[in-house]
Amino acid sequence: MIFALVITAIIASFYFAYPISSIANNEEKTFVTHSGAVIRTTGDVLDPVYLPQTVEIDPAKYLREFNYGRVSTLADGTTLREFTIIARDDQIMEISPGVFYNVWTFNGTVPGPTIRATEGDLIRVHFVNEGSKQHTIHFHGIHAAEMDGVFEIVGSGGGQFTYEFVAGPAGVHPYHCHVMPLEEHIAHGLYGAYIVDPKQPRAPADEMVMVLNGFDTDFDTENNFYAANTIPFYYQHHPIKIEQGKLIRIYVLNILEFDQINNFHLHGNLYYYYPTGTSSVPWTYTDMITLSQGERGIMEFTYDYPGKYLFHAHKTEFAEKGWTGLFLVEGKY
Repeated sequence: MIFALVITAIIASFYFAYPISSIANNEEKTFVTHSGAVIRTTGDVLDPVYLPQTVEIDPAKYLREFNYGRVSTLADGTTLREFTIIARDDQIMEISPGVFYNVWTFNGTVPGPTIRATEGDLIRVHFVNEGSKQHTIHFHGIHAAEMDGVFEIVGSGGGQFTYEFVAGPAGVHPYHCHVMPLEEHIAHGLYGAYIVDPKQPRAPADEMVMVLNGFDTDFDTENNFYAANTIPFYYQHHPIKIEQGKLIRIYVLNILEFDQINNFHLHGNLYYYYPTGTSSVPWTYTDMITLSQGERGIMEFTYDYPGKYLFHAHKTEFAEKGWTGLFLVEGKY
């Protein structure tokens, strides 16, 4: 018996010290990073069941990019805005240097495109599900029950559904997949922002969208990375340039899964905050707001002095794991 145990221990030590070739010689995979670098790796890719199709997320582009749809005018004078949104769940993204994650995307990005319209416009969204799982789109706002994206499950492999509703109320709203288990679909990236402008336009401003999100890369229902617009620390390494004295308007949306709250702190300044953006009167003048999942609003501020200013989660863990950025305020020329 003792001899058998000794032999087993020796074999085990050789196995771990000199892994068999099928394990040691993992197949190399090629990825294009968010910085544009092409790398090869034999490291494990999370969710390897999916095809290793890479997707590039550009937080600089997403920040100020608004999708107004294909615009036409109906016979009664109503503005029609048509959008096509395609869901996929087989793509791999490098969300942090060397960390690859299976993202589920709307139109190939996380977050999905920022849809924008004006109160009273007719919104028509052509949804195509090219994923391997069932998906939907649930828009926050006012619409008929059959357009709610909860019970109208869209099948995998090319299933289609058309959502149609009148844009309203004014403000900023989330949209996201609403198929159970809901936390799985949101945590992987199926969400975006939907902005409805009031009929009486807001004052001109430098406008931005920040979707506060995170990623659980080891699947223990605790996030390993946090960010504004997906890539941790992106806006710290690529400060957002703004003009001294110019009105800044940020549409902020918290979609973070697995954490009960998130927050947004601005350095060297205070902002007027409009919860959900449905009122033209600010609720408070502050330098920090706290948001639960799905909460959102509009922040407005100007900087009087040039220089670099931090913005970040005042939840220290979130800030130190990626939810940190910089505004670079440039003087007037």
